[in-house]
Amino acid sequence: MPLDADAIRRGCRGEVTAATQLCGAELDRFQAIAGEDGPLTVACTQQAALFLRVADENNRANSIKFANVRETAGWSSDADRAGPKMAALLAAAAEVTAPAPMVQLESGGVILIYGRDEAAIQAGDLLKEHLDVTVLIAPPAVIAPPRSADCPVAKGRIASIKGHLGAFDLVVDEFAEAAPSSRRMLTFGPSRNNARSTCDIVLDLTGGPALLPADLRDGYLRADPGSPAAILQAVLKARDLVGTFEKPRYITFDAGLCAHARSKKIGCTRCLDACPAGAISPAGNHVAIDADICAGCGQCATACPTGAASYALPPEDALVRKLRAMLLAYRQAGGERAVMLVHDEIHGSPLIDALARFGDGLPASVLPFAVNEVTQVGLESITAAFAYGVSAVHFLLRAKPRHDVSGLMRTIALADPILAGLGFGPDRLSVIATDDPDRLIEALRTAPANAPTPRPANFRAVGGKRDVLRFALAELHRAAPAPVDVIPLPEGAPFGAIKVDAAGCTLCLSCVSACPTSALRDDPERPALRFVEDSCVQCGLCRTTCPEQVITLVPQIDFRASRAPTRVLKEEEPFCCIRCSKPFGVKSSIERVVAKLEGQHWMYSGSAQRLDAIKMCGDCRVSFVAEQGFESYGAQGPTVRTTDDYLRDREIKRDPDGHFS
Repeated sequence: MPLDADAIRRGCRGEVTAATQLCGAELDRFQAIAGEDGPLTVACTQQAALFLRVADENNRANSIKFANVRETAGWSSDADRAGPKMAALLAAAAEVTAPAPMVQLESGGVILIYGRDEAAIQAGDLLKEHLDVTVLIAPPAVIAPPRSADCPVAKGRIASIKGHLGAFDLVVDEFAEAAPSSRRMLTFGPSRNNARSTCDIVLDLTGGPALLPADLRDGYLRADPGSPAAILQAVLKARDLVGTFEKPRYITFDAGLCAHARSKKIGCTRCLDACPAGAISPAGNHVAIDADICAGCGQCATACPTGAASYALPPEDALVRKLRAMLLAYRQAGGERAVMLVHDEIHGSPLIDALARFGDGLPASVLPFAVNEVTQVGLESITAAFAYGVSAVHFLLRAKPRHDVSGLMRTIALADPILAGLGFGPDRLSVIATDDPDRLIEALRTAPANAPTPRPANFRAVGGKRDVLRFALAELHRAAPAPVDVIPLPEGAPFGAIKVDAAGCTLCLSCVSACPTSALRDDPERPALRFVEDSCVQCGLCRTTCPEQVITLVPQIDFRASRAPTRVLKEEEPFCCIRCSKPFGVKSSIERVVAKLEGQHWMYSGSAQRLDAIKMCGDCRVSFVAEQGFESYGAQGPTVRTTDDYLRDREIKRDPDGHFS
């Protein structure tokens, strides 16, 4: 493949060395460079093991980064123009990202094989030397008895299942153990419901609906009972699930930022609605994310409006910095009209490799951007990419995704009106769902050739997810072809304002106490409801909590919100105590209460002074009631009894002999 070393030098920082046989005849050049122990990126992934071994033999301390510029750039019909893309790929690979924290799963090898016929018993025979096997046959369980009782066989229907690899908990109905004296057909003893069982692995060979989200729960395996090859593949997977396993803690969660609920009122449920693995559950005012169950799709992080849930593989700011390095290097190397192709390693990388080996390869302007899961890409990454100058973004998915991708679709539906409203035009975002390399290249070639951003940004992302999103949106607005201040957004957007029907609002301020982000605030000096749009995440807790139901959510993005002062939604005169003149309530509310009670309520009848108690602060009201000698409830207070009163009663009750009667 041709190498445009000059273009790579323009795009990449540091010294650039070109070679044609670095893993063979020129290996000594690599040894010399690796021995210097400075930052090093090698543009080859096929021989990574060789380079690492040589570096280790030379006692290299620093790690080496690797980038694939062959299948992604050099093996292409556009190879002569691929220099800027190679620079972009190398610059992105050189970005340092911190490793994600890990969680451990322990499996002792106890497996439950759940089937409907002899295939389940045959799978048990294959695994009995490796795992602790129990076979459960779903009713009616009409099967021939096994020749030998090598593993327990029972009948039953799994009513519920929860847990993960190493910690499954099941409830089985119609459970019955097999009778050892079975002759022609396997017979069973008495059955019972709600039998409980635990195991480390579940192999589902029923062919029915999945008990758990398919391919998303570690330790839960499924196979078509009519396919011996599929059963054998599942058996081989199950055989290896013994011991201690590590998986990334995909999501970093801060319960203090969660806007799920307040005072038993439900607000935001975006993450609960988005999780396809069932790893998220309500936990009071916030949600709980089970890291052992989480499959890492990242849709909860993209949906979370406050940043309480954020992706950790890598974090959002690190992902945006990688985007920045790629697009900045591409632009500096002379590249134009960059198109970003977001893909995962498991599905996308083999598809791109096949296109390079057996087809025309990716066009020179298409920059492949590998992530752990395509659905982890949120609005902050999309807006940052366009701010950096990308002309279009495509998301490469499987033809049949292994989990629901509605979270990604909602993110695109949110980004589309923002891009269109700022003058970027339509069709800037698209999804390519295919397993065919030819379909992939056809979709890329037929995509409209959008104009690049006229004023690309160069900011470096730092901070949490919400901070990165704010910064990226501000830079996108600055770089936009036709910037506007306010853009309406679809329902569910994490930005917006609220409208309050001032005539119906009593300034009870229950919305202020419910707001998790302090977007709604009171005024310590006077009765007022204030609003900070930059802090509003449209969780809806204010609307749910408002007793008068006078609050309406207005999803929109106002690019002036970060600089706008606090807005007053309603303000009234305070009511001052008629005794001490201290303000203690809202004037209109106190006057309304007095008007309703005057001559209308038995509690305040009989004396014109009783209503004065309503017009006093708490301290003065207590003193007033004591001074006037009346109870606000209209009943005479009980007589206070003293010790003398009790002693007097005792003397009265004595009989002539001095005994108490």
